[in-house]
Amino acid sequence: MMEISVSDNGIGIPKNMHDEIFESFKQADPSITNKYGGTGLGLTLVKQYVEMHGGNIWVDSEEGAGSTFTFTIPSNSDLQQ
Repeated sequence: MMEISVSDNGIGIPKNMHDEIFESFKQADPSITNKYGGTGLGLTLVKQYVEMHGGNIWVDSEEGAGSTFTFTIPSNSDLQQ
């Protein structure tokens, strides 16, 4: 499996929202939608693509300390077996 992580230093995500943010139209803080836009579909689509390729995605985040999104997908050699 390949593991890829993407980090930011944004507002962070409360622990109680870590699973919910991957659901359609869910956002950690809907009030920021008015400021930054967005529908709450981006992470849902990413999760679907990752899982469609046999992978998994998760987030490590803390409010005020940014977020790290990590996903795994099979490498080419895994797909050929």
